[in-house]
Amino acid sequence: PVLYSYFRSSCSWRVRIALALKGVAYEVVPVNLLKDGGQQFSAEFKAVNPMQQVPALKIDGITLSQSLAIIHYLEETRPSPRLLPQDPKKRAQVRMIADHIASGIQPIQNLGILKQIGEKKVEWAQNCITSGFQALEQILQHTAGRYCVGDEVSMADLCLVPQVANAERFKVDMAPYPIITRINKALLELEAFKVSHPSRQPDTPADLRA
Repeated sequence: PVLYSYFRSSCSWRVRIALALKGVAYEVVPVNLLKDGGQQFSAEFKAVNPMQQVPALKIDGITLSQSLAIIHYLEETRPSPRLLPQDPKKRAQVRMIADHIASGIQPIQNLGILKQIGEKKVEWAQNCITSGFQALEQILQHTAGRYCVGDEVSMADLCLVPQVANAERFKVDMAPYPIITRINKALLELEAFKVSHPSRQPDTPADLRA
């Protein structure tokens, strides 16, 4: 497998966690979203992913983009350890939380949007994340155990950790979100979350390395 990734991309990080949890060895092809006006806009990368976004994963003779689609594929082809609970209600809760982050928070504070916003980009990102986290904290009161849904790591957790990292990067006050903070801390102690961390990638700049 070949993963087209950017060290700081939260969507790429989700997939790196899934690959680590499932023990899938892969090669990284770094796509720098800032260098050369954004390497994702090159003709070469557009042939890999017409949406010109990371991640993209070449695996089993196909190329997939969109982080949740990739994680679903890994779940269906490499079911252990499972990232979706067997119980239909818990499974729905995992998908709900994953979508809440992947559709409701991350896209409206990502690089492409912030470029359009301009000088107020930090304030914009803080507002997007804060409103999303206020709702998420409330949801987690009903679903959380050790992790987002019960005591097993799920797809929801793969979305949570990178989003908290984004929040910290944009200096969001995390004090109002004790459940999010607790779960994030527990997840960052797991090996799969450590090895996939932005500070430990082949394309991580020297000053940001762990």
